Amino acid sequence: MADVNRGNRPLSPHLQVYRLPLPAITSIVNRAAGHAMVAGLLLLSFWLVGAAAGGGLWDCADWLTRSWFGFLVLLGSAWALWYHFLAGIRHFFYDAGEGLEIETARKSSIAIVAGSVVLTLLSLIIYLL
Repeated sequence: MADVNRGNRPLSPHLQVYRLPLPAITSIVNRAAGHAMVAGLLLLSFWLVGAAAGGGLWDCADWLTRSWFGFLVLLGSAWALWYHFLAGIRHFFYDAGEGLEIETARKSSIAIVAGSVVLTLLSLIIYLL
């Protein structure tokens, strides 16, 4: 017969108990970083179209790009670019069958996060000079 308690059973593995490993989290963030780069690309495209059009559109595009919001979008896009770049390099090693051990994958995940932050800060320092 039909199981009447079907809706009372917990999910398996239960979402409050199961914790994703760091390499899985960095893989998810890599996909999100690829999408986040689109925001910076849209802002940069708007700025270039404004530069080509001139006049009021240029003033609007330049103001938006130089505002605190534009700065945050461009800084976030720079981080996403570095993160996506480093994760892509790691993926080349994965494709070759290297670095697939659990501890090596965890260490490379930490290296990707740290490397993307360091490279973003270096990019910011170069921008501010």
